[in-house]
Amino acid sequence: MHPVVVLQLLILLMLANGTPVIAKKVLGDRYSYPLDGNLRFADGRPVLGRSKTIRGIVLAVLVTTAGALLIGLGWKTGLLVGSFAMAGDLFSSFFKRRIGLPSSSRASGLDQVPESLLPLLACRDLLALTAADIVICVAMFVIGEVVLSRLLYSLRLRDRPY
Repeated sequence: MHPVVVLQLLILLMLANGTPVIAKKVLGDRYSYPLDGNLRFADGRPVLGRSKTIRGIVLAVLVTTAGALLIGLGWKTGLLVGSFAMAGDLFSSFFKRRIGLPSSSRASGLDQVPESLLPLLACRDLLALTAADIVICVAMFVIGEVVLSRLLYSLRLRDRPY
């Protein structure tokens, strides 16, 4: 197991997933445009929902890339983590819309696993991650996300505690 690398990856995952939340509070609706262009899927529901914005995706990837440099991982690692975390988040949103859950609704596991597992798998070879590293990191992210979400809610940075 690589405890330092796991900690660094957890920091990057938190940056990737926290940046859009903080950007929404800081910027409000400025520069906010839904990634799906408010389109609806064949089932009549939104493709992703209004909370998935171009601003959030771009800022998450940029902040995660910069964060990786600051904590001693290369920019490529940050770019991979940010991009794949957002891909996992978009997958979760798409799936939640298909099962009828509204934007920003809670779906334990579905909200955390894809956005942590996909970036870890993307970085597996680059960082020589073992299966144990990945499982531990995903588990820690799921727990950390719940705790951090409540903290962000108490600081009024998040609209709801999850």
